[in-house]
Amino acid sequence: MERIDWVGTGWEELAPRVGRVRLPGWDCTAGLVAGDGAALLIDTGSSLREGARLRTDVRALLGPHARVTHIALTHPHFDHVFGTAAFSGAEVYGAVGVDTLFAQARAREELCTDAVRNGLGPHEAAEATDVLVSPQHRVCGEWTLDLGGGLQVLLANVGPAHSGHDLAVLVPGAREIVFCGDLVEESGEPQAGPDAAPRHWPAALDRLLDLGGDDAVYVPGHGSAVNAEFVRAQRAALAARFGVS
Repeated sequence: MERIDWVGTGWEELAPRVGRVRLPGWDCTAGLVAGDGAALLIDTGSSLREGARLRTDVRALLGPHARVTHIALTHPHFDHVFGTAAFSGAEVYGAVGVDTLFAQARAREELCTDAVRNGLGPHEAAEATDVLVSPQHRVCGEWTLDLGGGLQVLLANVGPAHSGHDLAVLVPGAREIVFCGDLVEESGEPQAGPDAAPRHWPAALDRLLDLGGDDAVYVPGHGSAVNAEFVRAQRAALAARFGVS
């Protein structure tokens, strides 16, 4: 497989075929893992407009005929899932239960309301909610995803913690890369909303550390990539904050 030229694209190279971008507005991460004829996008942004921007980015990086074939949603918050409908035909993966959540009219309404409350325009929020894509593939435990060219990615259901349905993505290599979603945040304090399971959060971070190990690159849902020491420090802070060991 050819090496991707990430220079000048606004994307950060994490490994030769792995990158991430920090989207404007909410500083939300989207990740890309390119195999042989397949491409995995990790999270899809906060609107159909951001999803379309990511679709254009993938074509610029991988070639004009390239497309996203697989999508992994790290958790069901608007800034990570509202762009999914921009990727027609992609196989969508999420932690078990996300599909049930997205099928509920009340949950979809709350997702739209949360987006508007956080600054997304009402029209954009309603548009994305109307075409919200549920995962066809529900991850319970672990799921190995073969992207071709010898590249296999591990999807791991590690929640509930930050949300009711948290999914991590491990990309193997000379140095493992772990996409953490909002289980880890670098650009601000970790947020615990009404769907969080705070008492389980430290254990979820233990699971991330087991997956990646001491030398991995940990990619948070918001902010710069961090190391295992940062994740351990955030785990300790969350344990103290929520009164768990």
